Amino acid sequence: GDDKTTIMASAFCSLVHRLGGRAPCRIAKNISTNHPSEKAFSLMSRRFELKHRQLFVQTAPTPNPKSMKLLPGKPVLKDGTLDFQTREEAKVSPLARNIFRIEGVEGVFLGPDFLSVTMKDEELWPEIQAEVYTAIREFYEDGKPILEDSFAKPNDAGTTILEGDDSTVILIKDLLETRIRPTVQEDGGDIAYRGYENGIVKVELQGSCVGCPSSSVTLKQGVQNMLMHYIPEVMGIEEVGGSSSRNEEGAEDRTAKKEEEPLIDQSQVDKLRDLGF
Repeated sequence: GDDKTTIMASAFCSLVHRLGGRAPCRIAKNISTNHPSEKAFSLMSRRFELKHRQLFVQTAPTPNPKSMKLLPGKPVLKDGTLDFQTREEAKVSPLARNIFRIEGVEGVFLGPDFLSVTMKDEELWPEIQAEVYTAIREFYEDGKPILEDSFAKPNDAGTTILEGDDSTVILIKDLLETRIRPTVQEDGGDIAYRGYENGIVKVELQGSCVGCPSSSVTLKQGVQNMLMHYIPEVMGIEEVGGSSSRNEEGAEDRTAKKEEEPLIDQSQVDKLRDLGF
């Protein structure tokens, strides 16, 4: 009846108000005049809600002042991780490619349910924040696959146990996968196994760990100490790959600037203590 229709119209206006839109009087008038069915009203409300619903992206700082961790509330990579340090590398991923189009972006890291964006300068984030959010939202709205190239499979960080691995390598990979990688990923980065030779474990830092002021602390006081503690055969750790040179360049830049701020992030130290070091 008219009373029921008026109540439905009032509820619709309330919905519009909660979603931040406007509900002109003519909307309520048209509903009252046309007497839509409950099914039609429900469909109308649903369409309005979907149109105005936006992706909520959470942002978290990382120990690297030039890198931000973002959680879109949706899966990013179901398995593995991918680290893009150049626009050329990012061509295989629509999401990474769109973010790299933003001026000042130097790296994009994709994790299971998060991504991290590394900038040329830490002060750029307020300027590019809206553009990064837009790139992420548009990617999920378009419904494109995270990877366009079928050959570009997520990296498993080298921790998969292979048939030819000896007992020492198996232990190293297991510790990296179960104890170390989850902690590093909490800060928007990752660590990949790249080999073991003559007692030295070779690893590559990725994501927000690249160029991070506290990366050397993470490697020496965290990763190296843990591996040496549990595996007597391990004598040390060595950083390899493109991340090692970028970290060295970052250290030279920090020395040249003579920054007074401490290079060691206290949160990293606290995490190491939690792990027993």
